[in-house]
Amino acid sequence: MSVDELSRVFAALADPTRRDMVTRLATGDATANQLAEPYRMSLQAVYKHLKVLEDAGVVSRPPGPQPRPVRLEAEVFDLMDKWIERYRRRAEERYRRLDTVLAQMNETQEGSAA
Repeated sequence: MSVDELSRVFAALADPTRRDMVTRLATGDATANQLAEPYRMSLQAVYKHLKVLEDAGVVSRPPGPQPRPVRLEAEVFDLMDKWIERYRRRAEERYRRLDTVLAQMNETQEGSAA
């Protein structure tokens, strides 16, 4: 996944309504009408949210007549997870090095006090 694709995914998921739609789709496919049910917005607004999610590769809809099921594309989350994991590991390494330095400083101070 390129940086631009990743940016589109994160941007798509920045909206709480779209995150909620993704949460609901995690339990199974749904039509746009089913996804629209809990929201106080027009069906056209729901389609706009779905278009953003679809353009980012988070969801897909097969071609054909309405109603079409909206499907969550789990592979996108695997790619996001790999990206996040890489930076989480780097942060953990930094903290381990810091812990080592602090432990050495503590040992030095305890040795000087004795």
